[in-house]
Amino acid sequence: MTAKRTAGGPAAAFFTVLLTCLAAWIPSAAEKQPPSVAIVKYPYDLETLTVVGAPRWHQVRPKETLLDIARLYGLGYNEMVLLYPRLDPWLPPKQKSLMIPTLWVLPPTEHEELVINLPELRLYFFNKKEKTVQTYPIGIGDEGWETPLGVCRISEKRANPTWYIPESLQEKYGRKTMPPGPENPLGEYILKLSLGPYGIHGTHMPWGVGRLISHGCIRCYPEHIAVLFPQVPVGTRLEIIYEPIKLGVKDGAVYVEAHPDVYRRIEDYEQYAAEKLKSFPFAEKIDRERYFLAAKLQNGVPTNVSKPADALPTSLVQSHAGP
Repeated sequence: MTAKRTAGGPAAAFFTVLLTCLAAWIPSAAEKQPPSVAIVKYPYDLETLTVVGAPRWHQVRPKETLLDIARLYGLGYNEMVLLYPRLDPWLPPKQKSLMIPTLWVLPPTEHEELVINLPELRLYFFNKKEKTVQTYPIGIGDEGWETPLGVCRISEKRANPTWYIPESLQEKYGRKTMPPGPENPLGEYILKLSLGPYGIHGTHMPWGVGRLISHGCIRCYPEHIAVLFPQVPVGTRLEIIYEPIKLGVKDGAVYVEAHPDVYRRIEDYEQYAAEKLKSFPFAEKIDRERYFLAAKLQNGVPTNVSKPADALPTSLVQSHAGP
């Protein structure tokens, strides 16, 4: 099976130019007034509750794009276009009701502090003492500039950071540093990583969140990095993983969340899905037909794949695979 590639593009520079042109053409409500953000902490339990959040509904307003809607609900661009691949992201039908996928299967990790799962382009911030988790969409490295995997620490925090431009990009920008300001791609805050010259930071181009857009760093919406920055101390553990398929449980049912292989690291996606199923401790409760359909669609939505006797009512896989 060939994995779909919808989260990023072959050239981050081209995408930046495209967004700049379209922003001038289509006025964006979210661009004029960024959404206000409150900290949302989802309770979880590693044995009984590893699917958090709940779907919501939204009626498309005049001049609203899928990017506006995604940002309004704390989602990345990829999370909307994977679910609605046949909708024009710039001109969705007015008055159309859309299911907003504000629910997630937790990544298969030790759930300690910060976790980034690259294929879903999403960050998780765990509090093991409270048994709560926050989650935010991100933009990651483009082809040739892939965000690395590994375990590291937050080594430094800076507000209003100066960008020390890598030597490979100095000719492009015609300078070695860029001061704080609206053109600085680091935005207003950065959390530096001990894993090489990378960081988690804001952005002056918020429509790149949910895309393969950066030179390896992790980009957040400005309102999200402003929420994270004061909460994350220096020394916080960060794990960057690559898990296109996640399995979780909620109310006794089993859910699968499948994403495209954005960096094309999986030779056979169907075989990968079979191996994930084989290693899952509640595999006997899973309806294989539902499971492999979700793996084929790769729409990023947690979908109930329990056998009929165990399943809760759901129509996410079939009813919301497209408009």
